[in-house]
Amino acid sequence: LCCECGQFHLLLDNHLYNFQDEVDDELICHICLQPLLQPMDTPCGHTYCFKCLENFMQEYNFCPMDRKKLSFQQCHKSSLLVRNLLDKLIVFCPFKAECQQTMQRCELEAHLQNRCPGFKKYKSELQRKKNPISKGKEDPPTKVETNMPKDPEVPSGGSLLVAESSAAAVVSLGTAEPGLVNPAFEETEEGENLPQRTSLVAETTTIEIHREDPEEELGMRIVGGKDTPLGNIVVQEVLRDSVIAADGRIAPGDHILEVNGVNISSVTHCQAVSFLRHPGPVLHLMVLQEKGFSNKTAQQDSTSATNREVIHVTLIKRDRSEPLGIKLIRKTDEAGIFILDLLEGGLAAKNGKLSRNDRVLSINGQDLRQGTPEAAAQIIQTTESRVNFVVLRQPGVQLADLVEDGSTSNSSSSSSSSSNGGSPVHHRRRLDQNHYRRKSNYQKGYASHEKTVAIKKEPKESLGITIGGGRDNKNKLPIYVTSVQPIGCLFRDGRIKRGDVLLSINGIDLTHLNYYEAVSALKSNAASHSVVLKALEIISLNSTEPSLDIKEQGFSWSPLWITWLGLPSHLHCCQDIVLSKGNLESWGFSIVGGFEESKGNQPFFIKTIVPGTPAFRDRKLKCGDEIVAVNGVPAIGMSNSELIPMLKEQRNKVTLTVVSWPGSLV
Repeated sequence: LCCECGQFHLLLDNHLYNFQDEVDDELICHICLQPLLQPMDTPCGHTYCFKCLENFMQEYNFCPMDRKKLSFQQCHKSSLLVRNLLDKLIVFCPFKAECQQTMQRCELEAHLQNRCPGFKKYKSELQRKKNPISKGKEDPPTKVETNMPKDPEVPSGGSLLVAESSAAAVVSLGTAEPGLVNPAFEETEEGENLPQRTSLVAETTTIEIHREDPEEELGMRIVGGKDTPLGNIVVQEVLRDSVIAADGRIAPGDHILEVNGVNISSVTHCQAVSFLRHPGPVLHLMVLQEKGFSNKTAQQDSTSATNREVIHVTLIKRDRSEPLGIKLIRKTDEAGIFILDLLEGGLAAKNGKLSRNDRVLSINGQDLRQGTPEAAAQIIQTTESRVNFVVLRQPGVQLADLVEDGSTSNSSSSSSSSSNGGSPVHHRRRLDQNHYRRKSNYQKGYASHEKTVAIKKEPKESLGITIGGGRDNKNKLPIYVTSVQPIGCLFRDGRIKRGDVLLSINGIDLTHLNYYEAVSALKSNAASHSVVLKALEIISLNSTEPSLDIKEQGFSWSPLWITWLGLPSHLHCCQDIVLSKGNLESWGFSIVGGFEESKGNQPFFIKTIVPGTPAFRDRKLKCGDEIVAVNGVPAIGMSNSELIPMLKEQRNKVTLTVVSWPGSLV
């Protein structure tokens, strides 16, 4: 139930109202056919609801009434007079049984929150259902067992975790890890920190999704995974009229931490897709949701009210020199040291009891509440066998605020290293071209193989394939094979497979065609006695990944997001996204990737988009998008410490050249 209008509707849809009188047709939106909400005027003289127009423009580039070419950026708020007329429309209270009042539309939310007996009764009943044994007192802090049994292993390599009941943790998100920066966090030119954007608030929550058909798609696209720079699994898009959309609680940008109690924050992309596609009537998801900026005081107050857990963990080294595989950091606004990361395959990661952002209180009885990463590393390295940690954990915290110099300490070495340093400064050079060629293709886990298939056939015999993609597609995809039917010549030949990217047919280039042009080219050339197809096959290099084809009954087939990353750069179709902001605003997105000594060149990806910021309002930038250039300067070869200043230098306007691949459908 929406707390603003008191009615049930999808999260992305407009509020619903019961109007007392018939509303003048001039005040009706011609998309939803309801009285206008947040009216927006087009240059061609038409007016629509903000959400209606925004959703429509995501699919089309013309005005719904006269079909003149239109972009959302050309539209503007209606006049104050029109907005006031709409706000003064008289509506009924939706709780007619308990409340028969009428009021202006703009007064309904305050009425529901403060005066309506029906809404008050509804909230009380809802609270009783959620907490049947509650007696009005706050839940006591969660009791933590110090001798916890080892988590059972699951086939994916993730650990099975027991989700806490319903505690939501409010956290402050800043710079997250080496390679992740949030350009939302910056100072004004005068160096004055603005209180309204001092900290970024997020919370973890457990969401229960019910499906009448256990095999039904959830209806969202995801990106990320531990085999990509994004690390976490992030929701890129929620499809309209889907199970997730109907539930209304999950939104693009949410990080999925657990699926049915299984921790997926450190699994591969394919493993995460497999977990989320698993059929069942009920699905329990733990998600991290960003709520936007709040001032420091509010953040500190909410943090102090959050349950914290003191946890004892013992790690046993085989000899003094064995590393634990823990990266420790200092934070800018809090004393002590924190766990930044657990290195894959290390002793701490295998043990599974320590978590990112745990605050280390002591090691082997030595107080480190005011300690440094170097002091902690020294204690660990001089310990013969048992390393006893006492850590403080705030439930749900995932990301840490790194200090300005990014200093970290790894327990496997006594030396400290810079999370952003060590990368050479590359000469910045502008490229005026559509495709930004990478020095080396990012193909972690996947490789592309070009093949030529020549077939002799009967003139009336069909190729027997269906295709998807096209440069008119929302993501400007190349043409790819969605199925090979058992009736055509390509099925008999066996070399063209589902997922292959079609490059040409009989010498005709297919890589720049839209969908209908490609269909026409394939049909016309299929009429000849011989067909020569050039295609690109994307091959998985990891034989241990789950076979997703087996689990796809009932799922609309499309390539996984991670397979698109294996395409050579000449098949990428870049688009420019222009963001504008005020002097006191931040851009509102965070990035991961870039050059690192240990990993070489990696693409830059958008990891988070902060609600209420220019990137969020523009709606074109999505989580998982790859940044290939900033203001025409190629990003390849840069470290994050080089790209971030470029973004911060742009005061009011920046042009991001991005490649956008559709997330994997679950």
